[in-house]
Amino acid sequence: MVLSAVRGALGFLSRLPVGHSEAAWDAFTATPAAFPLAGYVVGALVAVPFLAVGLVPAAVVAAAYLAGIVLVTGVNHADGLADLGDAAVVHGGPAERREVMRDTTVGVGAVLALGTTLVGLALGALAVAGLPVLVAVAIVVAAEVGAKLSMATLACVATPSHAGFGETVLSGNRPRDFLASVAAALPAAALVVPVTTVAVVAGPVVALVLRRWADRRLGGVGGDVFGAANELSRVAALHAAVVAWTLFDWGVLAWTRW
Repeated sequence: MVLSAVRGALGFLSRLPVGHSEAAWDAFTATPAAFPLAGYVVGALVAVPFLAVGLVPAAVVAAAYLAGIVLVTGVNHADGLADLGDAAVVHGGPAERREVMRDTTVGVGAVLALGTTLVGLALGALAVAGLPVLVAVAIVVAAEVGAKLSMATLACVATPSHAGFGETVLSGNRPRDFLASVAAALPAAALVVPVTTVAVVAGPVVALVLRRWADRRLGGVGGDVFGAANELSRVAALHAAVVAWTLFDWGVLAWTRW
């Protein structure tokens, strides 16, 4: 059941050639813990460029990381972020905002959301590339697990805004299912305590903030909100981890000097 759920998750969350089957899809939508479990696979793949930290310029590592994310995960989640960006700048109620999200035209809100997130991701990757290689790899893996944990959080606590992917995932899951998702993410959180812990926790925090906004502005959570949560959580996780490492490293240095 779990392996089938992870296979279904990878089929949806990545471009990996794992195949698609109805059984795997059903297992995935009924198992929120499959989100963070799939995050380990995706995280390990996109972290490969950081093995070259110290050997090539940090900017090259960061650029390879961005390219890896596109190659491994595709553009589905970014598309959700773009739709959410357009909805955020529309004046009107939930129905009007959801209608804009269905429009294939790319608006200013979408460009701003994608552009800001891409810049934030690039700067976060550049900062991570300046850390020790094992720490950098651990942060990238934890950030991906945290990003997927944000989606699992929504799957367990959100309410759907309309028929679609959101309704499919949310219909059979309950808040208590979140505990299994947290358990699945614990190994990533424990890689480099407290740095990777912060990276993983960033995911649910972003998800809860986004859920509150979506409930008020969209009337609930849909597939685009899931995609946006993934993209925003990844950026937040990288920056939070770098800040945590800096503070932790400074604290250790100050303690030893004292």
